[in-house]
Amino acid sequence: MTTIPKIAITLGDPSGIGPEIVVKAITHPSLGKTSQKIVIGTTRQVIKALQLAGIEKEVQTLKHPTNTEETDDVIRVLECPEYEEKDFLYGKHIKESGAASHFWVERATKLCLEKSVDAMVTAPVNKVSWKIAGSKDTGHLEVFKRLTSSDYVATMLLSDNLRCMHLSTHKPLSEACEYVTKENVLRAIELTYKHFVEWGFENPKIGVAALNPHASDDGIIGNTESEEITPAINTAKLLNINVSGPHPADSVFNQGINGKYDVIIVMYHDQGHIPVKVFGLERSVTVNLGLPFIRTSVDHGTAFDIAGKNKADETSMIEAIKLSISLANCQGFKGTK
Repeated sequence: MTTIPKIAITLGDPSGIGPEIVVKAITHPSLGKTSQKIVIGTTRQVIKALQLAGIEKEVQTLKHPTNTEETDDVIRVLECPEYEEKDFLYGKHIKESGAASHFWVERATKLCLEKSVDAMVTAPVNKVSWKIAGSKDTGHLEVFKRLTSSDYVATMLLSDNLRCMHLSTHKPLSEACEYVTKENVLRAIELTYKHFVEWGFENPKIGVAALNPHASDDGIIGNTESEEITPAINTAKLLNINVSGPHPADSVFNQGINGKYDVIIVMYHDQGHIPVKVFGLERSVTVNLGLPFIRTSVDHGTAFDIAGKNKADETSMIEAIKLSISLANCQGFKGTK
């Protein structure tokens, strides 16, 4: 990329901490002039968040995400007149907040597909508010799948050098266990390998976590490893993918932290989320695999309990923006170091 990347940043649910962490992050000195940051939301909400955080910055409204010279003195907001006059209450599930945040995610997604921007970073939305607003999408992934026609979009959670690619995320545990099949595990391995090569890893080291305790102890504690996970790994090895496992989940994450693996494929939501958040909650970031564009996100929710109180920590948003810039520049995970 010959110019600095253009990053679309959604405000998230305006009744939550999204606008606050966005303005705190994009004005943080550590980001500097490394990208053209364009907020997808409303000028009114950005000004409100700046006042809450005690930050003095000029706000400029854009009609189109055209190339502009990056400056520390101006925050640029892409015009969204549909919600410009709305004043959203803090700390509540509100139909208007759900509708607005859903609209902003769709807007950013379309900008990515049009290649008007190089990546998108999302602030947290609220699933209940989306439902109240009448959305059939339960979260970001459903929007992305619908607008991109992608048949498989996966979530990776990371904090520093611990990276966990999730076989599944928002499934009840009973369904998540049933989802651990040879076909699904192999697809996750192949997708992970593809993206890590694109991100600059010549021969990415992929570890696969077991589902059962002690990786089943040779079939004493279940047979998912021998019947589903191991066959998928063996097939991937025939494709010259550097993958190993299944490894006991009580030890594989420490090995990832110490550099034995570039990424660990986990079998369900909490198996990956717990170690990453324990290792570095404030720095944890989400990135999607399987999309035709780069999308990163904070790894926390709307935090209605502290919304409007200037208590929100912007670290995860800063890290998400850094990562999007790094991936847009084809520099892998340098932005998270």
